[in-house]
Amino acid sequence: MNLSPRNVGRRSSPAVHGDPRSATSPARRAGFGFVGLAVAFAVVMSFMTVPTPLYGLYSAKNGFSDFTITIIFAAYGAGVLIGLLLLGHVSDHIGRKPILLGSILVQIGCAAAFAALTGTDALIVLRLVTGLCVGVFSTAATAALTELYSSWRPDGRPALAQTVANTANLGGLAGGPLVAGAIYAATDSITAPYLVYVGLLTASLLAVALAPESVPRTAGDERWHYRPQAVRVDPQVRTPFLGAAVAAFAGFAVLGFITALTGQFLAHVGTPSALTTGVVATTVLTGGIVSQWVFARASVRRRLTVGAGLMAGGALLIGAAALAGSLPLYLVGGFLASGGNGLAFSSAVATVIAITPAQTRGATLAALFLAAYTGTTVPVIAIGALLLSFGMVSVTVAFAILIAITVPAGIAILVRNLHGSL
Repeated sequence: MNLSPRNVGRRSSPAVHGDPRSATSPARRAGFGFVGLAVAFAVVMSFMTVPTPLYGLYSAKNGFSDFTITIIFAAYGAGVLIGLLLLGHVSDHIGRKPILLGSILVQIGCAAAFAALTGTDALIVLRLVTGLCVGVFSTAATAALTELYSSWRPDGRPALAQTVANTANLGGLAGGPLVAGAIYAATDSITAPYLVYVGLLTASLLAVALAPESVPRTAGDERWHYRPQAVRVDPQVRTPFLGAAVAAFAGFAVLGFITALTGQFLAHVGTPSALTTGVVATTVLTGGIVSQWVFARASVRRRLTVGAGLMAGGALLIGAAALAGSLPLYLVGGFLASGGNGLAFSSAVATVIAITPAQTRGATLAALFLAAYTGTTVPVIAIGALLLSFGMVSVTVAFAILIAITVPAGIAILVRNLHGSL
């Protein structure tokens, strides 16, 4: 998912001079920086899903309920929202590297704290802080990758940089559960995955430090004064925006369910180990990467339509998996739903960019991301509360039916208002 609500129309990266074959040429340095930042992006995002296969272990250790797990996960979504709205646009004015480096430094501290602290209150606070860092880091990293690619390959396809950014983002989120589950299986230590990530994040810090700055400061930036990111939707785009917001909210609710409650679903079907949870979560979340590449050249209209079908069908299969107690059905349904969300959300962002005036584009995209990340908090908490009174089967089936209705409805509104060129 591209988390960059305000860098569209930003000034372009500096021009490249010198022999591009030289190891010290700006083009070559931009190329190395692009690759290093892409890898660092994936590492940072994978750290966000490290707790996914460990929630069951925390629950057994601390004695908390499924509802508490959803609160811990929702803290992450709230942190992302805070980061996006308060700091997501700051790198436009002070440069990408200060934001990227500062975010990774905080993440290293969080990884060390996760290793040292296992109490419920500490988990909630640390998830909030790591979510905030994601909101800050992912916006700056997505923009920086586009700018570095432009300096490295001025005649290349800009869409490729966006695809790489989306792949690093989604690939990292998908890989975290598998890495954490495998490390726990090998060490039988709940702190070991975080200690490994202290090293991985430190290496990422070095990779970003070696990359060139893609947005040098100007005289205008020297006069810039901080203010929070505006959130606004122009009247002329409110109808298509409503469709995009509904689809984003519902799609991110599916991702929230998968990353927060996969372990609880596996306990329901009788296979609740950390490694199994990690493998299942990674397999399911990989759908968002595969769909991005398979439909990379498709029109926005087709991506939206296919995404709606995949999400609705995948959600219904998740519901069927709960009824049948079937892990294979859950894998297929989650994979399809994740793939559909990747298509639908990236296309919704592209549509909002195309139909919104440049002067209000950042504020409108911020509103779209607000809707999306609200989908990772409110529905997940509601599901956790319902699990206190109803069983996993009833709650999952009801959730699946709701998603299967709301996603196609929202995307239908959006598709009806598309420009002919999309």
